[in-house]
Amino acid sequence: MDTRHGLTAAAPASEASWTPDATEIAERIRTRAVGAVEVVEKAVRDAEALDPALGVLVTADFDRALDKARRLDQGEADKAAPFAGVPFLVKDLNDYAGLPTRSGSRSMLGQPPAAAQDAYCDAFDRAGLVVIGKSATPEYGFLPTTEPVAFPPTRNPWNLERSSGGSSGGAAAATAAGVVPFAHANDGGGSIRIPASCCGLFGLKPSRHRMPPSRPPLRALDLAVEHCVSRSVRDSAALFAATEQANGPLPAVGMVTGPGSRRLRVGLVTETQLGVQPDPEVRAGAEAAARLMESLGHQVEPAQWPTNGPVFALDFLAVWASAAGELVEFVAQAVGRQPDETLLEPFTLALAELLHGLPAGGLAQSVARLDADARAYDRWFDRYDVILSPVLGKPPAPLGWVAPTVSIPDLTERLNAYVGYTTLHNVAGAPSMSVPLHWTADGLPVGVQFAARAGGERTLLELAYELEAAQPWAWRRPGVSVG
Repeated sequence: MDTRHGLTAAAPASEASWTPDATEIAERIRTRAVGAVEVVEKAVRDAEALDPALGVLVTADFDRALDKARRLDQGEADKAAPFAGVPFLVKDLNDYAGLPTRSGSRSMLGQPPAAAQDAYCDAFDRAGLVVIGKSATPEYGFLPTTEPVAFPPTRNPWNLERSSGGSSGGAAAATAAGVVPFAHANDGGGSIRIPASCCGLFGLKPSRHRMPPSRPPLRALDLAVEHCVSRSVRDSAALFAATEQANGPLPAVGMVTGPGSRRLRVGLVTETQLGVQPDPEVRAGAEAAARLMESLGHQVEPAQWPTNGPVFALDFLAVWASAAGELVEFVAQAVGRQPDETLLEPFTLALAELLHGLPAGGLAQSVARLDADARAYDRWFDRYDVILSPVLGKPPAPLGWVAPTVSIPDLTERLNAYVGYTTLHNVAGAPSMSVPLHWTADGLPVGVQFAARAGGERTLLELAYELEAAQPWAWRRPGVSVG
């Protein structure tokens, strides 16, 4: 085992998981096979041992976590909650009462602990999860790598010189390494699916309005959704069922417990929306997944994106720039001056400048075109049940390759080559998932994306169970992982 690079090439002795998932841990606690304190103490030890190498935590909450575990063991908390006593991390873009929210930014380093939390985090508490801290994120979640200037970079446990993805990179690295069995993540353009792909995890992005309210949406367009990254499909499905809105605008999905029987019509897309073909390893992973789907009886055919890719990319960039513009405005009001590079990263400031460069009415026109793209996406599923594609254009990027300090021209070119498959689903408010079905010759995970029509999470979860059974991944263990 090469712990410097985080590689492990050993063949599996079996296809069993190398470490228990959240569902198994919860059952052990419920049946008193193990105490919640013992479980949480181990998670704390593992976090303390691995965080110096991985950079997954920005705020620890160990004392409160252990106190919650003690109360559970003493019968003072609800042991019937689905994940009672299971260690968990909240991403540092969301307020969690009692902990500061830094959002990966120097502009927020002096923030006091949050006095309250949103309805979505309330659902974590009702599920019995024990939050041991907050996980690392890039500045305000803007980039697909977790390398904020404010904190050390988050490293990939499969190879410490590679990115864990973003913006839920801390959550993904901690989960892949076994510090926690799953962790909170959110996704405004790929931030659940990208780190899941980079770290060999399952990552489901839900439909818009599926989960309870969390952070305020962008003024221009509501893109972000909440869920988790996990090692097993059943953990994701169970947390989904425990946290989805029972009386929201979408019919509730409920608990999905296994594969479905329906055979699916699958469209295969390999190029990005800009028409760029991915790295050969990435394409090989997508094509192998298509063959796997056919072997399971699904019908697969080539498909084309339903949008004008270059126009879509510019319109999405305009909305992304509006988020940076809102941030600059917020920070300016908070500190009483226009923020500079001592407060915000070069990429964030450059993104905000793009907003100011739009013509009058330009943002509204971009949003109108994106609304039309969302309708085109929905019509796409008159022909298909699921779309299969890569998640990223390349395997996990080297640290520094898409960092916020890279020159804007170089960073733009690299992002166009790296990120081109995940943003349409956020615009359409539709679910999609990264499934860990491929590893490169040098041991790096490469996720495969499956997407459905808005509200179609049951279809995706049933398919995920089927893929997990057909090509298990739980036995795969990164070189940097818990003992």
